[in-house]
Amino acid sequence: MKLLALDTSSDACTVAVMNDGEIIERHEEQPREHTRILLPMIRSVLDEAGMDITDVDAIALGNGPGSFIGMRIAASVAQGLAHGAGVEIVPVSSLAIVAALAGAPGDTVAVTQDAHMQQVYLGIYRIDDKGYPEAVVAERLHDQVAIPELAASGTVRPAGCGWERYPALAAANRDYLAGDVEVRYPRAGMLATLAEQAASAGAAIAPDAVNPAYLRQKVAEKPAGA
Repeated sequence: MKLLALDTSSDACTVAVMNDGEIIERHEEQPREHTRILLPMIRSVLDEAGMDITDVDAIALGNGPGSFIGMRIAASVAQGLAHGAGVEIVPVSSLAIVAALAGAPGDTVAVTQDAHMQQVYLGIYRIDDKGYPEAVVAERLHDQVAIPELAASGTVRPAGCGWERYPALAAANRDYLAGDVEVRYPRAGMLATLAEQAASAGAAIAPDAVNPAYLRQKVAEKPAGA
């Protein structure tokens, strides 16, 4: 399968091409620079793969939750490219991407990303025997307090930047966390891998059906009269 994958939901701007199993990736951690660097990164991976956007079978989108502006950048670009190429979009949770990078088969991974306002975006995943993340709970906003589900999960790997951004959150859950945070942001190579599986399960959607996982609706909603 041929996929273009992109995620700008965090401080990382990450892009990859999957060409029948081979992955070419560009990854830059440059906050507030996504608008400037995303399209050149896309062109770079396509050129290295010897492909044009019309050669891809689908576009894989890191669908958040994450930065409101960041998610809109990736979603808008993915929608525009998908319309132009006449292909569908495969949305994948940005938290699940981090979990897949951080965990091995059998692990439980708790991913937190900074949601600002003293909260994190939280996702908890069990990594299956093929290395794919399965959600233990629905993704949600969470305060800097104990996470009840961790008590029933045994030893849990922490991932994402939220644990370091909010030390009180890590302290409230220290009894269940094993090891240091090694993976902080999504990477497009893993996004492509997860999207390939999701596409085979029928998860591809029309570009106009994309619905980024904002979670914090009062930020995402347009002001009255807008």
